Amino acid sequence: MLEARIRKARAQFTVDVTIRVNGGEACGLFGASGAGKSTILACIAGAERPDGGSVALDGLTLYPPPLPLHQRPIGYLTQEANLFPHLRVRENVCFGLRNGARGAGGDWIAQLRERLQLGSIWDAPAHAISGGQARRVALARMLARKPKLVLLDEPFAGLDRNLVRELLAAIAQWQRELGFAMLVVDHEAPILERISTRAIVVEHGTVVQDDTWYALHAAPATPLLVQLLSPL
Repeated sequence: MLEARIRKARAQFTVDVTIRVNGGEACGLFGASGAGKSTILACIAGAERPDGGSVALDGLTLYPPPLPLHQRPIGYLTQEANLFPHLRVRENVCFGLRNGARGAGGDWIAQLRERLQLGSIWDAPAHAISGGQARRVALARMLARKPKLVLLDEPFAGLDRNLVRELLAAIAQWQRELGFAMLVVDHEAPILERISTRAIVVEHGTVVQDDTWYALHAAPATPLLVQLLSPL
């Protein structure tokens, strides 16, 4: 279980939230652009340090004090692939693994390679692949360590819709198989509804509603949420 109480001062407002995600549960963080969703994920991942509060995952304290990034059983994926351009695709995928598990022949790595269609670029340098391919490589690298918690911060932005559907289906299957908890940020409600069962709505750094997607559509808590859920 993830238990996060985060307080973080921003230029325009203060993020002040309490979030709990059960093991194996998939939750969507939903809200307008600039509401504080990415800040919440960054504080949980350790990319940013909260000004106050606490973060724990299955009894392991992530903050305070801040646990080093390599000791956090967390997968964190953003819009930027952040690959090592001088390394080959296979080296990027296996980068976070212990020396004994870096072989490309492992069943789990082989499954990631096949499901994400990385075979044709497996030995290619990361700087030579396309943006969509880089996003798939980043997803494989994130999942290679089999994290207990997966954080997705709009990783599908700018991708072809067919690729988005493929990645959503793959992530949902792996979550069922591995049982990791998941917290997903996206500005499109339909994407979040495909990958999560629970919605946590954030406005100006505060959680204003925490419910199922069905309940969210039936009784949105704020006028802004009504606008965000309305079809164009």
